[in-house]
Amino acid sequence: MKTGVSRGKSSAKAARGTDGSEGASLAVDGADGSAGASVSVDEVRVEAFLAWLGLERGYSARTLEAYRSDLADLSGLAQPIDEWGLRRWVARQSESGYSPRSIARRLSAWRGYFDWLLENGQAQTNPVRRVRAPRAPRLLPRALAPDQAVRLVAEPYANAVEPEADRFEAARDRAMFELLYSSGLRLSELVSLDVRYFDPPGYRSVSWLMSGQAELTVTGKGSRIRTLPVGGPARAALAEWLEVRTVFVQTCPGADAHALFLGRRGGRIAPRVVQARLTLRAEQTGMAVPVHPHMLRHSFASHLLQSSGDLRAVQELLGHASIASTQIYTALDFQRLAAVYDAAHPRARRSGPNPKS
Repeated sequence: MKTGVSRGKSSAKAARGTDGSEGASLAVDGADGSAGASVSVDEVRVEAFLAWLGLERGYSARTLEAYRSDLADLSGLAQPIDEWGLRRWVARQSESGYSPRSIARRLSAWRGYFDWLLENGQAQTNPVRRVRAPRAPRLLPRALAPDQAVRLVAEPYANAVEPEADRFEAARDRAMFELLYSSGLRLSELVSLDVRYFDPPGYRSVSWLMSGQAELTVTGKGSRIRTLPVGGPARAALAEWLEVRTVFVQTCPGADAHALFLGRRGGRIAPRVVQARLTLRAEQTGMAVPVHPHMLRHSFASHLLQSSGDLRAVQELLGHASIASTQIYTALDFQRLAAVYDAAHPRARRSGPNPKS
């Protein structure tokens, strides 16, 4: 079977093997010669699409791996692929308990792949274009109350009177958690931070602490770059951590000279370590609910919106491409206002017998 052809060839021609048999076709002609509505997946084209996403869209290696996994699922479907086959797949996935969000993510990757084929003249139809995932329930993000968030990041940590290992982790953890709450970082953005901008041969910083520690430059989803302010308590925590880090790097052979936050072995800290440390911190400070890194981002957004009411500014600080992604925090703000109303207003009772007319 012929698995790849040069770009720009017509899809009907590309579908033919050297012996004239049907290959891994990208468009199947109808009996009358018109374009059909089914296509097949070609591994060579999948890799070309992923290379294009990395080069032209600037997608991260992690995002590209997610696309590769989703497209591998697509190649596992019965070939050639058509709209009704995809609709049946959606129904089966939903019946099997897969979440609408998971189904929608795969469909989005597949839709983008076939659109790319169309733009490059390698397909004549996109069978995913009109296929949609089931509607997902809108779940509100969970945020800490302001006093809880402050307690989580501000209660005393181990200090210099403790063993040196404890001071290393205490100074690092305090700086990490202050930054998550102060600047609304994603976990991936936090662990990607460098102590400053580096651009030597073979390496380039994607996120970094700017001079004076008052601002960060981070590269978020879709390779969108934004500059974020750093609050006073976070700057103080960073200053303490940088002192500890400097001594550690000098005494730890092979320590990562770029990474802002390091693990005990000297490498860039892993996301799972941040999660584990935050879980421990939440237990130590008596949090009544499990706390994960993204909850501090939600808390940052919710508290900022409550104080300022500036939805557009919150969108910019979070790095959301669409204001619709940020609007969910207005629902959180309404929940808070409703709770205040229920607790304080003498006529707030919302249930009970209807008043007589």
